[in-house]
Amino acid sequence: MNTTRKLALSSLAALAVGLILLVAALAQAQNISQQITRESTLTGIMERGALRVGFDTFVPWAMQDKTGEFIGFEIDVAKRFAEDLGVRVELVPTAWRGIIPALLTGKFDLLIGGMSIRADRAQQVYFSMPYYFTGQALVAHKEKAAGFTTLEDFNKPEVTIVTRTGTTAQRAAENLFPKAQRKYFDKEPQAVQELLMGRAHALIGNAPLPSQEAIKNPDRLFLPVEGNLTNEPIGIAMRKGDPDLLNYVNSWILQVTGEGWIQDRYAYWFTTMDWKDQVE
Repeated sequence: MNTTRKLALSSLAALAVGLILLVAALAQAQNISQQITRESTLTGIMERGALRVGFDTFVPWAMQDKTGEFIGFEIDVAKRFAEDLGVRVELVPTAWRGIIPALLTGKFDLLIGGMSIRADRAQQVYFSMPYYFTGQALVAHKEKAAGFTTLEDFNKPEVTIVTRTGTTAQRAAENLFPKAQRKYFDKEPQAVQELLMGRAHALIGNAPLPSQEAIKNPDRLFLPVEGNLTNEPIGIAMRKGDPDLLNYVNSWILQVTGEGWIQDRYAYWFTTMDWKDQVE
């Protein structure tokens, strides 16, 4: 066998080995892909025929109407998401303090509850891309905070700020008013009631709640500063290690945002009070 023939045979052998390795790698990748799909929460939702959604009550994100049914912006989002998947929705109200542990232990599939995307939370869960932005706002008691017109007026030891525990409102209170006294409540209505009773100077809450409370109680509350204190992206949270579900949720958000549906529902719940008769 001459040298040229030997080189040709060696090249063919190397090419054959390369093809075998490539086919093996592709087969392994396909197996991994199939395994991810089998183990995805999305597959479980489709097999079960139901999407379980965790949330807590925040007006107007999620609240009960006169009949006891849950309504609100996030309820609309959960229902539309389930409808597009072709499954029914099961709403799982959960206390905010334990809502991430409940997600991690499988009490529900997705957390659609107005949760701000934060790096510390992302250590525990996957977040979708933002589907809207919100922020924290301040509403004050007219008598307790008479003459207060700046944020500095509230950052004093004799001032009491109330908010909901475990929320970004609590974080905003700690960051913006470190000198003030701060009181935390498990439920937002408790914090609102504390302010209305004049036992606090101001409340920090997710917009538009502060402005809506000022409109509802013009004799007792007012807005001392314009606009929001923070700007926060809101995402859908899910358990880690599920790229199929994350991809689907992000694709769905792009779809309904492109349709203008998210913007329409946001405008209804956050810029009008047309829903008020359903709850009062």
